[in-house]
This record gives sequence, C-alpha cells and structure tokens, in this order.
Amino acid sequence: MEKREELYRGKAKSVYKTDDADRLILLFRNDTSAFDGKRIEQLDRKGMVNNKFNAFIMQKLEAAGIPTQFDKLLADNEVLVKKLDMIPVECVVRNYAAGSLVKRLGVEEGTKLNPYTFELFLKDDAKGDPFINESHVVAFGWGTAEQLVRMKELSLKVNDVLTKLFDEAGLLLVDFKLEFGVFSDGSIVLGDEFSPDGCRLWDKDTKKKMDKDRFRQGLGDVIEAYEEVAKRLGVPL
Repeated sequence: MEKREELYRGKAKSVYKTDDADRLILLFRNDTSAFDGKRIEQLDRKGMVNNKFNAFIMQKLEAAGIPTQFDKLLADNEVLVKKLDMIPVECVVRNYAAGSLVKRLGVEEGTKLNPYTFELFLKDDAKGDPFINESHVVAFGWGTAEQLVRMKELSLKVNDVLTKLFDEAGLLLVDFKLEFGVFSDGSIVLGDEFSPDGCRLWDKDTKKKMDKDRFRQGLGDVIEAYEEVAKRLGVPL
C-alpha cells in the first residue's frame, strides 16, 4: 500500500491518500486539543496509544457485527482504513450526566441516565459543534432520514457492546461520540476513531476520570490514564 499526499489535517490526526481509491491512511499525531482547538499541546506516546486503542475497539465492534472503517494497523501511529464520505454529524450517547449536558441542564455530574440519551451535534469547530436535531440534518442536507435511523441503530449497538466491555475492566462508559460515513457500496460505516479522546471513562469504584477530561480540566497524567485503560482492556501497546 503506497502512502501518497496528505488529504486532510485535523486536530489530532492526518489523513493520506493511497494508491487504492477505496483506502486511506490515518496518522495519529501526539497533538492534544480542547475547547474547539483553542488549546493544543503535544503529549508523548499519545498517537501510538490512541491508534492501538482504536484498533482494539474497532475490531471488537466488527466482531459484534458493527461495520467500521478499520482495515489494519500499519505502524505504531498509522492505520489503513476504508475511504468514507463522512456525514458531518456527531452522534453522542450518554449513560451518565457529564460535560455539556451538565452545563445545559444544570444536573449533577455523574447522575445515571435511565434510559441513556442520544443526541446529535453538527461537526463544525467554527460554530462550536452546535446541538441539532434530526429535522435540521435532513432539512440542511447533512444526511437523510434513512441514514439517521441507521446511525442511531449502530450507536446504540456500540453502547451495548462497549458498556459491557468497559464494565468488565472496572470502568464506567459515561458517554461517547461517534462519526459515520458512507462507503463506496452505499453502506453506513462507523468512521473516525474510538479512544479516550472521544469518550468519558471513569473508574467504577473511585470515579477517577480516565479520559480527555484530564487534559481539559488540568488534572495531569493524561497519557498515563489512557495507558491504564488500555492495560485493563488488554490492548497491546
């Protein structure tokens, strides 16, 4: 597989073309950002940890029948993925109250949500990734009603699979965001990444935060926490 020119550079990953029209290479960088890119720092080992963490999770999801972008690891910080036409909508599943939900509604952090909630946000850093609904997605042409049904179905299935996986590792899956795209055959496929950058994970007993909130809130030991989660799951680093 030949790696060609850079196609896109995000806050923490770079995307490269390959000699296969249906495949891309993702490079996980050590860049760590918060507050829509207003704060950026370099954290040693982060690219490697997130790349291998993501590969582990995506393979678990594939085994559970959830189609993902993942193909294979290429290096410590590179992965081969399917090329998707990304839908600019983030699907967020919340099992416990945290983050923007606490700010919006004034509820206590850590409140268990029964049942879980499912939310949509427009993926647009310049606008602060605003909260949207299904009608907005269809009206503005960001996605179709049929695509939204499938995205929600897959998001809730991901929640079922990963809640159990993290529970067995002594962790609470507080919330997470997913992004989806359309593959060349027209199918909806889970894209981007699943790592502690895009979810909240707390220790079941102590409620210690083991995710990117350690960076956002200046708690320190960010990568050490990511590595601890990986170790509990059995991710080979």
